Amino acid sequence: MVTRRAVEWFDDRLQAASFARRALRKAFPDHWAFMLGEIALYCYVILVLTGTFLVFFYVGSGREVVHDGPYAPLRGTRMSAAYDSVLRISFEVRAGLVMRQIHHWAAVVFVAAIAVHMLRVFFTGAFRRPREINWFVGLSLLLLAMFAGFTGYSLPDDLLSGTGLRIAYSVLLSIPVVGTWAAFLLFGGEFPTPDLMSRLYVIHVLLLQGLIVGALTVHLAVVWHQKHTMFRGPGHDEDTVRGSPLWPRYAMKSVGLAFCVFGVLALLGGLAQINPVWLYGPFDPTIVTSPAQPDWYMGWLEGALRLAPPWAFRVFGAAVPEPFLPAVMLPGLVFTVLALWPFIERRITGDDRPHHLLDRPRDAPLRTAVGVAGVSVMAVLTLAGSNDVLANLLGMQIGTFNRAARFLLVALPMATGVVAYAACRELGRRDLHPIAGGRRVVVRRTADGGFRLDPASAALPDQPDHGQGGQGEPQRDQRHPEQEARRDEG
Repeated sequence: MVTRRAVEWFDDRLQAASFARRALRKAFPDHWAFMLGEIALYCYVILVLTGTFLVFFYVGSGREVVHDGPYAPLRGTRMSAAYDSVLRISFEVRAGLVMRQIHHWAAVVFVAAIAVHMLRVFFTGAFRRPREINWFVGLSLLLLAMFAGFTGYSLPDDLLSGTGLRIAYSVLLSIPVVGTWAAFLLFGGEFPTPDLMSRLYVIHVLLLQGLIVGALTVHLAVVWHQKHTMFRGPGHDEDTVRGSPLWPRYAMKSVGLAFCVFGVLALLGGLAQINPVWLYGPFDPTIVTSPAQPDWYMGWLEGALRLAPPWAFRVFGAAVPEPFLPAVMLPGLVFTVLALWPFIERRITGDDRPHHLLDRPRDAPLRTAVGVAGVSVMAVLTLAGSNDVLANLLGMQIGTFNRAARFLLVALPMATGVVAYAACRELGRRDLHPIAGGRRVVVRRTADGGFRLDPASAALPDQPDHGQGGQGEPQRDQRHPEQEARRDEG
């Protein structure tokens, strides 16, 4: 009775029951492509949980100590307190190593899920009006996830991460006018500095996580308000969202996906070794490890640095060193074009209408061609980030490999873009499914046990089903905010 009265008291003042009823009836599309964002969300949940465990044992300090812990090969070696604490987490703390590895794998999958989710948004045109704001938020999340990953795998202060930090310091210094100030502000002096680990620790655990949580909150709130887009299909139009209600159908699917993500990450953390820092040794500024590759999402920047010619020049008296063009100008150009793409496409097509139905990639040949070419550029640069390993694997000189990669960096995007454009035009003209092409014929069995061809029954191939639910699934229709506003005005 007391509980009921308390609930009624809160409901009388907050009208929570009516909000809950509306929320639980909210329709969510069932197409698998919409689950990519949820995979990223559940990876972040794992990151928060495992990261909370690790902060109890990690020491974010560059203070020099002598290792006397459980890892025998490094006993008596001078190292930073940060590296010493990571060794103790890996070999002394119960479940420490598996937590470290789950955390690292979750970070890798987290960035991958965001990237693939944004590719889906790009190729289907889900960034168009009125969803430009969420496109900007998604790009911000991708950048924040990349920076969080970089600062995270730099915290162990091992030789591999130290090499990456040395590169980051050089990149910051290459920015004209403000580069020196920015590098000293972040690193606390000339690299390497004793304050670096503590600064990275605060940036990774506090600053970046707060920004990521804020961006995720804004992203989910905007999706909730604007409602989901849908793939084209029978009964789907621009005015409604059709799908399963949040409770119980969609919630149960989402919980099932969450457990699948948790299970896969746990298996990876327990069975697949990643970032074995004890093999690299503590960071020594006089040594550069080779081969050295960062996590995949930073590989394209590493490849750009390795392929870029040593161009240095002066602009208005300010020096522009070699790393500026590949490591500052290139990523700045890439993310600027991505951020402005909704407006660029609107200017090219002249289409300023609100869109709630998604395109098939074939429906926008130019967009698809640009996207395929961009992915090709990123693929070549990522491979170039491992030029020493790949050159050794292929039995060729690094210089030869770099020349081939530079050629592919120009030729491959042009070739893949042209092929994608032509394929989209042809598929759009014929409106055929790329696999289920051709006409079908029906073979009927006769009364005497034989077979005969029924040419009159030849049918067009099945069109791809872009529906959001299967047969017999309960569907809910909801209007988009723009249609609700127009209906209210009418």
